[in-house]
Amino acid sequence: VQLQASGGGSVQAGGSLRLSCAASGRTFSSYVMGWFRQRPGKEREFVAAVTYSGGQMDYANSVKGRFTISRDNAKKLTTLQMNSLKPEDTAVYYCAARSDYYSPPSSVSAWPYWGQGTLVTVSS
Repeated sequence: VQLQASGGGSVQAGGSLRLSCAASGRTFSSYVMGWFRQRPGKEREFVAAVTYSGGQMDYANSVKGRFTISRDNAKKLTTLQMNSLKPEDTAVYYCAARSDYYSPPSSVSAWPYWGQGTLVTVSS
């Protein structure tokens, strides 16, 4: 599967952004989809994941209640709605895909497929 992320930009604190990840391939519904981010000077970290048919969503504690992940299997699209953005949300955001969901979603090495990053900048 190939992934293409888009939707990044600059926003003031308290604002919202919506990221999208378009997938290619015929078996999109057989992948768990996720979003990660890499803040300046930090390691890549888990943000959110959604399972095959959207029945389960998992979030990092830092974004719970503010971010919402969703997917549209017919359109092969995964979105990340980000509300109440904070300056500490500033990062390059990556979408990712994996076939299984046996290991924790936070394990970066468990995600073999990655899109290019999209930069989100939140100013105070």
